[in-house]
Amino acid sequence: MEREATAAHVEAKQAEVEQLNAELASVYDGLDTLLEATLNVDDFVDLEKLRRTVRHPPFAGDHLRKPVPPPAVLPDPEAPVYRPPAAPSGLFGRKKKLAEAQAKAESDFEVAVADWEREIRQLPLERKRLAERHANQEVERQQSLQAKLDQYEEDYARRERAVAEHNASLDQFIANLSYGAVDAVQEYIGIVLANSVYPEGFTVEHDATFDPANAELALKVQIPAPDSIPRIKTYRYVKASDEVTPTALSQKDAKDRYSGVVHQVALRTIHEVFEADRRNLVQGIALEVGTNAVDPATGREAYVPFVAVAASREVFSELDLSAVVPAATLEHLGAALSKNPLGLVPANGSGVRRS
Repeated sequence: MEREATAAHVEAKQAEVEQLNAELASVYDGLDTLLEATLNVDDFVDLEKLRRTVRHPPFAGDHLRKPVPPPAVLPDPEAPVYRPPAAPSGLFGRKKKLAEAQAKAESDFEVAVADWEREIRQLPLERKRLAERHANQEVERQQSLQAKLDQYEEDYARRERAVAEHNASLDQFIANLSYGAVDAVQEYIGIVLANSVYPEGFTVEHDATFDPANAELALKVQIPAPDSIPRIKTYRYVKASDEVTPTALSQKDAKDRYSGVVHQVALRTIHEVFEADRRNLVQGIALEVGTNAVDPATGREAYVPFVAVAASREVFSELDLSAVVPAATLEHLGAALSKNPLGLVPANGSGVRRS
């Protein structure tokens, strides 16, 4: 039993290692295919799909449209009827018994008549009370119905107004974009890049400025710092210590992977902008890719640029991104590249030619 328990424990640890390595491989695959992942995606954003239509919920007060049922009619109570007592039985005292029975019957009849008369007198008041209560309930129903109708109409108008304002704003946005208005171009590029799906935990931020004079987009892309990328080659189970331990990735492999991430993000971003801009408003892109990280020399957080490149639409459209080596492509475009992004070595973009 001990051997079986030990074997089961080892098997569980091995399964844990396999799961960890599968998750690690998935993370690395996502990072290593950043450029490839976007090539089969149409980055164009159809702004017409942002148009809204009004959807009104059903009116919740329909039950109030039905009048309150009137109260049941109170009938007049039936008048009491005197019923003489039956003749007494027996041979002795029949006269006395009959007199006593008649006296009781007459007394009961008098009480019944008095009760009946009292009910007759109270009946109009009770009928009036029920009628007034019904009238009040009907007034409350009508008031509640009107209040709900007023609220529904107010909400209806508000929804109509909100959608109309949104669509009018969208129409203006589309019109401004067709004219190449700066704010509209920058907003559209922001929408395009916000739609770009990166691996979970890999957050990319963009800042775009459009210059209509030369149709150039200045684009700054901020990616996660090197320490956010795993540096584990694999996990293994050490039976002697009964621990699952990571094996570190070599410095070269870690450097190559992070550099690859940087280069892929640069090409991916340029590709997404040019592909999404079907109006050809942007003819050139001046791109910078970097990160915010703690400078080991100063201990303070600072921005470190890794890539600075300028690309024209014409030149970039000639590239087959499905078959390129990103670093070589960036060099072909005249980019300034960091020699070691993993080590937070900045690129010198002062000599980068314009697009």
